[in-house]
Amino acid sequence: MNLNDLNILKLIDLAIEEDIKTGDVTTNLIISHNETREAAFIVKQKGIIAGLEVAKMVIKKFDPDATWTLNKKDGDVCLKGDIPAVVKGKYRALLSSERTALNFLQRMSGIATKTDRFVKQLEGHNTKILDTRKTVPGHRVLDKYAVRIGGGTNHRAGLYDMVLIKDNHIKLAGGIKSAVIMVRKNIHKSMKVEVETSTISEVKEALEAGVDIIMFDNMNVDEMKEAAIICKGKVLTEASGNVSIQNVRKIAETGVDYISVGELTHSVEALDISMKIID
Repeated sequence: MNLNDLNILKLIDLAIEEDIKTGDVTTNLIISHNETREAAFIVKQKGIIAGLEVAKMVIKKFDPDATWTLNKKDGDVCLKGDIPAVVKGKYRALLSSERTALNFLQRMSGIATKTDRFVKQLEGHNTKILDTRKTVPGHRVLDKYAVRIGGGTNHRAGLYDMVLIKDNHIKLAGGIKSAVIMVRKNIHKSMKVEVETSTISEVKEALEAGVDIIMFDNMNVDEMKEAAIICKGKVLTEASGNVSIQNVRKIAETGVDYISVGELTHSVEALDISMKIID
């Protein structure tokens, strides 16, 4: 993750503006300007930590001189009670930045933890877990970073960096072959072309059209297995639709190369983390 990414910097500024606006009324009336303290980030359930540098950036916005001690790094397993980081700085800054810093850290750690669970289900298989574009608007760069920290693989970043021909495109183009011809004429040869299929006949048509990746969308396991056999050694394959922690291993057993999981980022369960002032 490039911490100088303008999207990240804008997102942090927006989050702070949303919470602070004219100032932290409670803290500014109770805490003196020059008082300094230490605060510990405490993990309250087992999970994969992600977003420590982003949390640091948030606090640094309030107190550029705040100092950090990292006991963990992104990607490390944290157990209940672990303290991945301690920060020392102005008391006002710590209190005013606490919720925004935790919002980023908890969300990113939740994504990394869920991704890790899915990845572990595929041990012994070569299939990789992919994320999707089902992210909170504005958070995609951080959501996708957290997926990588959890051991997953990023799919396309957006609509601009890869062709993905879906059912509505196919319908208007008059078929898979026509759609592929239309895009191939107007893109650089290095850009990958993926096509969504829902039947075996569509899989065969996509193969004949010479795409790079074929998605098996909402197929049952038997259909995916047949489709994967047809595609083996010819094109990369991706399973998509209704994937859960309960069925992901069975899907991997069909032989697909990738399984995309929208749940990683559209149904985030934040990792329980708090920040406590050290007495």
